[in-house]
Amino acid sequence: MSNLFTGLKEKVSASNVSIVFPEGLDERVLGAVARLAADKVVTPIVVGNEEEVQAKAKSLNLILDGVQIFDPHNYDGFDEMVASFVERRKGKATEEAARKILLDENYFGTMLVHMGKADGLVSGAAHSTADTVRPALQIIKTREGVTKTSGVFIMVRGDEKYVFADCAINISPNSQDLAEIAIESARTANMFDVDPRVAMLSFSTKGSAKSPETEKVAEAVKIAKEMAPSLTLDGEFQFDAAFVPSVAEKKAPGSDIKGDANVFVFPSLEAGNIGYKIAQRLGNFEAVGPILQGLNKPVNDLSRGCNEEDVYKLALITAAQAL
Repeated sequence: MSNLFTGLKEKVSASNVSIVFPEGLDERVLGAVARLAADKVVTPIVVGNEEEVQAKAKSLNLILDGVQIFDPHNYDGFDEMVASFVERRKGKATEEAARKILLDENYFGTMLVHMGKADGLVSGAAHSTADTVRPALQIIKTREGVTKTSGVFIMVRGDEKYVFADCAINISPNSQDLAEIAIESARTANMFDVDPRVAMLSFSTKGSAKSPETEKVAEAVKIAKEMAPSLTLDGEFQFDAAFVPSVAEKKAPGSDIKGDANVFVFPSLEAGNIGYKIAQRLGNFEAVGPILQGLNKPVNDLSRGCNEEDVYKLALITAAQAL
C-alpha cells in the first residue's frame, strides 16, 4: 500500500468512523469489509438480508466480526427513516412512495448517512454512477455555496501527488461550475496533505488564443479568485505552462503559478477523463478515485470493474472525508 494510504489509515483508525456499503452480497465488497473490520480501520455497515450476507461470507471463508448488517426489510428504525425521507424531499415523495423507495439499498444506505447512523457511503461495485449519486444529490445534497458535485482523481506516483478535476461528473461545466470545482478540489488536496496550487487548464495560456472556450476558463479564474482570495490559483494555462517552470517563465511570467501547480482543473469532462487516463497509462500514475466532492457528507462511487483493494482504499478516503 502506498504512502498515501498508509497515512490515511493512520489518520482514520483512531476516529471510529462508520461507513455503509449498500452492496452487501458483492464478494469484492464483503472481502474489503471483512479486512476493514479486522484492521479496525472503520466500522463497516453492510446493507442486506443478514442470513444471505452471512451465508455469502461463509462461502468466501470471510469472518464478519465487527461488521453491522442492516436489512431494509427488517429495520427497527424504518418508520423514522420514512418520515425523515418525506420531510427531506419536501413534498416530492409521499409516505407510501417512500416506503418503496427506501427498500432500495442505495437510498436506504444514503438515509443512514443523512440521519447520522453512518458517516459516509461507498457504492458502485454493482450499480451505475447514477444509482449511487442520485440518492446523494436528493438526500445529502451539496454544501452551501456549491451548486454541483464533482469528481476528482488523486494521481499518485511514488511521492508525487496531484489532483485532477472534474474527471467524472460534469460534462460541460460553465465558468461558475469551474470556479466551484477549483475551490472544492483545493479542499480535497488539503485532505491528502497537498498544499494546493490550482491551475485552470485550457488550450491557451493567458490569452494566447481567444475563443468562447478559453474565455470561459478565464472568467472562471476571476470568479474563483473572488470566492477564495487566499487560494493560490491562476489560469488560463496550457498544461506545460502550469507544470514546467521554464515554460511558465516564458508564457506566464507574472503568474503566482510558476510551473509548480499540483491541482489541475480541466475545462470539460472529456478533457479531464482523457487527461487522467493518459497520466495513468503512459505515466504509470495510480489513479485514486473518482472522489466525489461538494456534498454535505461523503458518498463515493466505485467503478463496476473495481477489485477488493479498490473498495478498501475508497473506504479509507471516504472515512478521511468524514473527518
